[in-house]
Amino acid sequence: MLVSSVITAAGRNSRMEKSQIQMGIPIKNKLLLPFPNGGSDKTLIETTLNNVLSADIDECIVVLGHFADEIMSTLNNISDERVKIIKNKNIDVGLSTSLLNGLNNCKNDYVLCVASDQPTVSNKTYNNLINIFKNSSKINYTNSTNFTNSTKFKNYEKIISVLRRMDFGILNTAKGLGMPFVVNRQEISKYLHNEDDNLNPILRKIFDDEFCFYGVKEENNLELININNYDDYKFVLNEKIKRNY
Repeated sequence: MLVSSVITAAGRNSRMEKSQIQMGIPIKNKLLLPFPNGGSDKTLIETTLNNVLSADIDECIVVLGHFADEIMSTLNNISDERVKIIKNKNIDVGLSTSLLNGLNNCKNDYVLCVASDQPTVSNKTYNNLINIFKNSSKINYTNSTNFTNSTKFKNYEKIISVLRRMDFGILNTAKGLGMPFVVNRQEISKYLHNEDDNLNPILRKIFDDEFCFYGVKEENNLELININNYDDYKFVLNEKIKRNY
């Protein structure tokens, strides 16, 4: 089973910009901030992209919007034929629109969906998400309260394997969930059409329609941190230094 990936990198950077202004430091898109990784000097988005490319994926669609030219110049440093960069026609759109744009450009039915501000998520966790999805027919669904007919989940159509936020294993709520996750492209696209919103309200609708959500445990707690503002960024860098990775 071949798996595509979509990385959404089209955001306005508003929370990071606000925190930078409050702290009196130069405004810079968070995706272009330095993010040392494995002894090499990379940006945040390069680290995210390299982690995805190190996973078991067949292609990677990067969706740009705001700051597209600046981000593009950085991504030009990565030479991998699996990478395809696209732009939203309208840059002032919600995350769901960016994700749908990426999904529409995928060649495979199954997709790893990733937020660009999660450089701490490892390729091992991405592969865990993919493997849970691929082996979903082996999951014991009897403990779930979300559906009554487990046989319909054995064809990958109504399953989402997602990095957990609270519980792991079969989930009984979609509260707090977002990317990264692996999903059937056609199934999730139905919910993204005519939406322009953050993903969690949409994931809750999907959950209410009796999809099976399987929470995958993180490799370390830094994987659960989205870098929204400068304090998040400093915290993650300091933790990486303390933990020597």
